[in-house]
Amino acid sequence: MKNRSCVSTFMMMGLSEHPKLQIPLFILFLFLYIVALIGNLSIIVAIFSYPKLHRPMYFFLFHLAVVDIICISSIIPKMLANIATFSKSISYSGCIGQLYSFTWCLGIETVLFTVMAYDRYVAICYPLRYTVIMNKKVCLALSTVVFLIAVTNAWVHTGLIMRLNFCGPNVINHFFCEIPPLLTLSCSPVRINEICVFTADIVLVTGDFLLTCLSYCLIVRTVLKIKTSEGKKKAFSTCSSHLIVVSLYYFTVIYVYIRPASSYSSERDKVVAALYTLFTPAVNPVVYTLRNKDVKAALRKVFFSST
Repeated sequence: MKNRSCVSTFMMMGLSEHPKLQIPLFILFLFLYIVALIGNLSIIVAIFSYPKLHRPMYFFLFHLAVVDIICISSIIPKMLANIATFSKSISYSGCIGQLYSFTWCLGIETVLFTVMAYDRYVAICYPLRYTVIMNKKVCLALSTVVFLIAVTNAWVHTGLIMRLNFCGPNVINHFFCEIPPLLTLSCSPVRINEICVFTADIVLVTGDFLLTCLSYCLIVRTVLKIKTSEGKKKAFSTCSSHLIVVSLYYFTVIYVYIRPASSYSSERDKVVAALYTLFTPAVNPVVYTLRNKDVKAALRKVFFSST
């Protein structure tokens, strides 16, 4: 019986096969990578060096920045290398490693967005009790739960992929090793994989999205009670930008993972996947810090005082 050893190398087709698009795609991916790296590294440095940012909100923002860097670094460098060297190959072990790293990041971000929404709910709805409710022990407990959920989710899905047989073809019509395109290449039954992916999508992604929306609904209810129009405008502006990015992330993930492998559409799903793997890590630093005076003050202190 043939097993996965029959396929030792996969060929990734990338976001597009058109030769004329390779240079523009290389520039686009490099730009997104640089923007995401600079933005998220700036957040990490600012939070580390500025005591005023040693608070629960920035504690979780620090985690998000680290995860975003890991996520894009597990995908974009390989994409750039394949475009630059005209190579499309990735080893079986490399593909599994990329799959695990991305699935781990996906699990953390999914739950972390919910935790961050809860943190904002406590800060806005219970400002006087915020430091009591979101104390150090609670923050550490929440981050531990997020980490354990992500590790469990990644190990389950990666382990189920590793038990499959890949007898050929070995062409992955995608720009990285993700679960749906890999399932379409398997010559083993993938029913168990599909059930686990569907369950995780419903419980983890959809559940977290509903909890996030609930937090923001409660925030909006509290904001409507604010008497000053300036206070309402500021709160709505911040919450709406957060919710737009989070909704884009959740909806695209739900769209890709909630369907069976037989309905996978390579061209359409690659574009959708690019939104939550490439676009979101580059946008998160801007959305979560652009209107934040403390972060901007920390960045000015770090970068201008050192020059």
